[in-house]
Amino acid sequence: MDIRPVRVVVTGHDADGKAHVTSDEESKEIFHRDHRPVALTDLWQIPSVPAPIDFDGRLALTQPFTLSPDRGGVKLRIVQFDPEPKHTTDRSDGHNVFTEMGASDEHVTDARHPYMHRTETVDFGIVLQGSITMLLDHEDVHVSAGDVVIQRGTNHAWSNRGSEPCLIAFVLVDAAQDALAPEHT
Repeated sequence: MDIRPVRVVVTGHDADGKAHVTSDEESKEIFHRDHRPVALTDLWQIPSVPAPIDFDGRLALTQPFTLSPDRGGVKLRIVQFDPEPKHTTDRSDGHNVFTEMGASDEHVTDARHPYMHRTETVDFGIVLQGSITMLLDHEDVHVSAGDVVIQRGTNHAWSNRGSEPCLIAFVLVDAAQDALAPEHT
């Protein structure tokens, strides 16, 4: 897998309160395993909302790599999905990968795809390049560059059935099934 580097330009304020670039570098927070055509690059994480303006979200990215943001937090991630082998047969690999990310309880066993999972998050996924199929419990949805997916804590997996890599930007927001929705007026 040829992992596309992700450049992150961070702005802030100098001593005089003027806007300037505080860092400009490629993200080094990448989760990838040689046997799997997926690379997750974490770019920024904040511990809670509202976030302090001057908080350095690069330093908040924890080791080892975690699938979800911290409780009450938000995480920005780019995922590169290379074309998937025609037949993914190793059902145990999904469990192993999620265990490595500290998310074994988020892996859905006996699902129709080995990487089916569910998180307690609301995820905003913006397809940047290519196309991919989102698998839900009983349906498939094909999305391509320019499409947006709002994933609300449901079982899902991603399958790149094409011939080119797909890049998706995700904003993962911690959520809870029992949280009360605000009143709509």
